[in-house]
Amino acid sequence: MEQDILKKLEEQDKKLEAIYRSVEKTRKYFLWTLIITLAFIVLPLIGLIYVIPKMVNIYSGLIGF
Repeated sequence: MEQDILKKLEEQDKKLEAIYRSVEKTRKYFLWTLIITLAFIVLPLIGLIYVIPKMVNIYSGLIGF
């Protein structure tokens, strides 16, 4: 009886360890997805905030406003 319980606990420990590894991989995947999203979407949008006014000034200077 006691050996069965110990065997089941060991099996559960192995399964928990596998679940933990899987969760950590998923967490890292989501972290890198967030970083890549910031790099390719948010940072260019922030850059456009500074570029668009300069472009408008240049364009309006060419037109003569």
